[in-house]
Amino acid sequence: MKDFLKQNGILILIIALLLSLITAVFSLTFGGLANPFVNLAGIVATPFRNGIHAFVTWTEGVYSDAFEREILAEELEALRQENARLQAEAREGEAASRENERLRDLLGFQQKHSELVTEPATVTAHGSSNWSSTLTISKGSANGLAAGNCVIDQYGNLVGVISEVGLNWSTLITVVDVDLEMGGLIARTDGAAIIEGDFALMSQGKLKLTYLPEGTQLLAGDTILTSGLRSGGTATYPSGLVVGYVEQMRSDDSNMNDYAILTPAAALDKLEQVFVIKSFDVVE
Repeated sequence: MKDFLKQNGILILIIALLLSLITAVFSLTFGGLANPFVNLAGIVATPFRNGIHAFVTWTEGVYSDAFEREILAEELEALRQENARLQAEAREGEAASRENERLRDLLGFQQKHSELVTEPATVTAHGSSNWSSTLTISKGSANGLAAGNCVIDQYGNLVGVISEVGLNWSTLITVVDVDLEMGGLIARTDGAAIIEGDFALMSQGKLKLTYLPEGTQLLAGDTILTSGLRSGGTATYPSGLVVGYVEQMRSDDSNMNDYAILTPAAALDKLEQVFVIKSFDVVE
């Protein structure tokens, strides 16, 4: 090694001086710029730095999008729950408003008919078939109801008559049921007749008025009331309840007897609440 340095010392010194000179020239020429070695390292490292930066940026974006979607989902669910709550409150408000309206209408009716004692009940089921037209209500014997009680709507229109009573429920036949039969009164003429259901008419939501007084001339729209007597006079019902309105006159198959088709005054298929007449003063 000593021999090598002795033999090549001058050469090594010359090379070192040349490198120093070259470095000095680069420094003077490219003042402020990285030297070639540093520049080469930067060139090699830059793609890696750019890739890492792009990956970090993408990761941050994905996380940010996921976070924003989660927030939006939570806000949407909160809005759905709030909407459901508001809709429920609106339904409750509408139901309360309808009930208040029914009670106001009933109060007006009761002021004119103070002889009636009524019990409000909710319609829980509609039962219509080819053989019957019934309603089930939410009150029964525990509330003083009994078979034979008349049932009206808030306007005092006859809905039907209770046929079966349970402890906390009752079934009533409506005015169009074939089993309903009671005394009727033609409001315009005071003529007496019989109100009864009919198989053919029941499916149309109508009933008929039979045993008309001889020579009776009914007009479309004539009001038919309860007379207060059951057919045959075996039991009494409240008088003056509106049953329905004359739609048209017809004759039976023999063409010897006329009868009237009636449209019920009560909206039987839309009833939500009814009122059972538990007692009343009999008008002789």
